[in-house]
This record gives sequence, C-alpha cells and structure tokens, in this order.
Amino acid sequence: MKKIDDINISSLKPIITPFELKKLYPMTEETNKIVSESRRVIREIIQKKDKRLLAVIGPCSIHDEKSAMDYAEKLYKLSKKVSDKIFIVMRVYFEKPRTTIGWKGIITDPFINGSYNIEEGLKIARKILFRINSMGLPAGSEMLDPIIPQYISDQISWAAIGARTTESQTHREMTSGLSMPIGFKNGTSGNIKLAVDAMESARHHHCFIGIDQNGMTCIINTNGNKMTHVILRGGKSGPNYHEENIEETEELMKNVNLEPVIMVDCSHENSGKKANKQFRVLKSLINQRINGTESIIGFMIESNLYCGSQKIGENVKDIKYGVSITDECIGWKETEEYIMYAYDKLN
Repeated sequence: MKKIDDINISSLKPIITPFELKKLYPMTEETNKIVSESRRVIREIIQKKDKRLLAVIGPCSIHDEKSAMDYAEKLYKLSKKVSDKIFIVMRVYFEKPRTTIGWKGIITDPFINGSYNIEEGLKIARKILFRINSMGLPAGSEMLDPIIPQYISDQISWAAIGARTTESQTHREMTSGLSMPIGFKNGTSGNIKLAVDAMESARHHHCFIGIDQNGMTCIINTNGNKMTHVILRGGKSGPNYHEENIEETEELMKNVNLEPVIMVDCSHENSGKKANKQFRVLKSLINQRINGTESIIGFMIESNLYCGSQKIGENVKDIKYGVSITDECIGWKETEEYIMYAYDKLN
C-alpha cells in the first residue's frame, strides 16, 4: 500500500513527561506559598476586593536565564517599594506566536540556532520560573501551546491568551481548566468582542483531549474558569486605551452579564510598537483610574534591562546582553520612572 500517513513528518521523538520534569525542579513550600498567595491577590483585584492595580511587567520574551534573573532581582526590589498601591507580576514569556515565521521562544528553540531542543527548553523555562518564585516575585506568562501548561503552569500566578489565539476554541477550552487568573487579549484586528466571547466561553465546563502528568493522552473535563478579564492591546484599527474604548468594553461585558474587568496593554498596537510611547498609554489609564474608572484593574508594560530591540544574527554570541530579540522594550531606568509615576499619582 502507498504511504498516506505522516507524509510531512520528518521525525518523531519522545519527550520528558511533566511528572519527570517536576521531579527535576519540584515545587517547594516556599514557591507554593508565593504562587497560591499571588493568585489569591490577583483574584481579589479582579473581584475588586483589593483596590491595588495589577502590573504585568517584563521582557517581550525571555531568551536567556542570566538576564532574566538580573531583571527579576531589580523588579523584585521595585515591587516592594510600591506594593501598597501596585501588585507587580513579572512578565515571563517563553513562547512567541509568529504572524508567519521567526524565533518561537526559548521553549521551542532555547539556543536560538534552529536546533529546536524543546526538552531542554522546557527544563530552562521551569528552572527560570522556579528561581523567580523562590525570590518572592510572582510570574506571568502567555499560554500558547496547549500541552506546555502541564509542564510549567504550577509555577505561574497569572497568564494571558494572546491576540492571535483568543478566538481559538482550543485556548478557550484550555483556559476553562487552568488554575490561575487569565487575561484574554482583543483580536489583532482590534475586535474587543472576541475577548469578551472568550471570557464567556472559558467560564463554562468543557471536555477535550489533552495529556496528564505522565504524558498519557486523556479526556479532560473542566469546571470552567471564572477568574478572567479582558486585555486591551490595540489592533489594526489603532489604539484602544482611550475612555471611549474602555466604555465600549464595559458595555460589551455588561451585555453578557460579566462584571467589567479590564487590563490595558501599554505596548503592541496601543503604542504602535514604539517602546517609549508606552508612557502616554500608562498616563492615560492612570488618569482614567484616578477619575473613577474602576473597571481598569491593571496594565502591562514591555521592559528589559536595556531599551530597544535587536535582530538575531548568524552568531548567537553577538546578541547584546539584556536587549530584546523580539519587540522593542523600555530599559530599566524608564521602567522605574514609569512605575514610580503611577505610584505617586494613585490615591
């Protein structure tokens, strides 16, 4: 018979199971306390019981452990200065959705050379999360591949579903079973209703195929995740952080009996992907919050040790330390200035 299966598969390779990876980098009493307590705080911010703003801050993507930890140390110290008004979660993004092609993140290609050592990438990602949590700093990440949460989600306090996947049934189902609060971004077009629809879907029970901790294919039944919110990140139609955009989002959520809960992404299309323009977005949302817009519960900022971005060249050794290899980020100096501005302005 002619071969009709796996025609475009060049190889299949078994990979470490979630259970085996967690034995290498296990949850400790200390990290368990950080994750569980941080999730509780974020839930209470979403429920508006805790009046602090939630701030998800960090590199567009993590591409090496050393710079990630150097950044985390600085962010941890800053978080302590502002903790009575702002609850900071480090943005620790390991997966990058691509419009066409490009580097897909440290889990998929940890050595940034096309070797695609995914098993090593998973080990690096879990180790980084473990170290950040051990420091006392909660971590947030985007959930992209539906298998990867089994390996790392116990170390994550908050997560996002990206603009390219908010409309995906797979990601809505996955969210319904995840244990942490989740933000849904509006679509790349700027369509906010996609995120609201995703929230409504994720609140309900779902049944789908996935894997367990031993890597066994299973039927997964979920309870639904009610700790979700919208993330406004702009779109092809332009920015969507202004008062009229917030009001539109509130109305869309009220129409389906959802409490309006909104985070504003200061980056992406809200800043035209220009890192230094994130500040004007931040100023706007802080002013709206001060003027009584309680639906705004948080913001995101893309920040790194040093400002700007760089292209990946042929030699990985030429990559500048602490500079983004994906979207532009502000540097640490600007990060402190932005957060202290918000802190000083908030009541």
